[in-house]
Amino acid sequence: MSFAALHLSFLALSTALLCSSVQAMDYEVGKSLVCDTQSEAERFVALYSGDPQATIDAVNSDESNPAACALVNIAYLRGSQIGIARNRNNAFEIVRILVVGVDSADGLRPVKPSAYFSLFGVKEYAV
Repeated sequence: MSFAALHLSFLALSTALLCSSVQAMDYEVGKSLVCDTQSEAERFVALYSGDPQATIDAVNSDESNPAACALVNIAYLRGSQIGIARNRNNAFEIVRILVVGVDSADGLRPVKPSAYFSLFGVKEYAV
């Protein structure tokens, strides 16, 4: 095998290995809580007693910002877990998310990516 053929074979194999390790980022779609800040998400957990909309209204009232937290249908990418927040009955992961789409009457439409904080339920078991 000539040097050029060997070099091309190595280059082709290297390219295939590099390309195979690249993965598309998976986004999630659904109704999710989005809050502007981590403290608003933590406040949501502290006040939450089963009625998400009443809790959102209370957080937004406390913040004097009607849009501090909202429950919306979005497409998003999960980022890093910031922490765990608990109240008497529930535990939630606080996660940074990147919103990339919003559900509208015309279907899911892309938006300029924006970072928010969201909560995801955690099941905890007594040991």
